[in-house]
Amino acid sequence: MSEVIDRIKSAITENRICIFMKGNRNFPMCGFSAATVQVFDELGVPYATVDVLSDPELREQIKVYSNWPTIPQVYIDGKFIGGCDIIRELYETGELQQLVKSAPSQSA
Repeated sequence: MSEVIDRIKSAITENRICIFMKGNRNFPMCGFSAATVQVFDELGVPYATVDVLSDPELREQIKVYSNWPTIPQVYIDGKFIGGCDIIRELYETGELQQLVKSAPSQSA
């Protein structure tokens, strides 16, 4: 199990914006993941995605790691921000734009 936690930590630290989601940025596998990707695409910022469907253990451990029960999960600058609804709300209020503005273009 610690190997999965290490992979989670690596993904979060190696990517300024990291989305743990169902599917990937090019092929989201649920509406919430698709909506989250759409927000970041609209912002035009680089971000990484991690497909939790390809690894059931990762899918469960990310929920434990963040203490958040749902997917997708967004991390910015190593900090857990929230899921789809929170991301959309932050986007609508302009707060997300401020968060990502401070995130350098290092994600792929």
